[in-house]
Amino acid sequence: MKKLILILFIGLGLSVKAQKGADQQSILSLLEKQRSAWNEGNLENFMEGYWKNDSLLFVGKSGPTYGWQQTMDNYKKGYPDKSAMGTLTFNIKKVELLSKDTAFVLGGWHLKREKDEPQGYFTLILRKIKGVWQVVSDHSS
Repeated sequence: MKKLILILFIGLGLSVKAQKGADQQSILSLLEKQRSAWNEGNLENFMEGYWKNDSLLFVGKSGPTYGWQQTMDNYKKGYPDKSAMGTLTFNIKKVELLSKDTAFVLGGWHLKREKDEPQGYFTLILRKIKGVWQVVSDHSS
């Protein structure tokens, strides 16, 4: 009986570890889709990674913005065309699962444009909503 219980615990532990790995890979895949959409000049597809809700929080140099639509409008204003968007790269430093449906991401971003190369860091909080990881909070500087 003790061996059976031990085997069950080991199996459960491996299952949890496999799920964490799958969740981390899903998050990295989401970020890669956003990066690709950005580099195609497609803000609509880029924004698919964000929670489409009035409670979405984006914090940038101008302070906090609430809501998916306001965040989209701000991106359109700040990046009106492909040349303004440039080529985006990420340097992901950390993906940490805080719970089965909440994750934290720390990374760096870099834009290569014709006349400049702005860069900075971001922290994201993601939630698994209806089985899909989405950014619910983004602090980029």
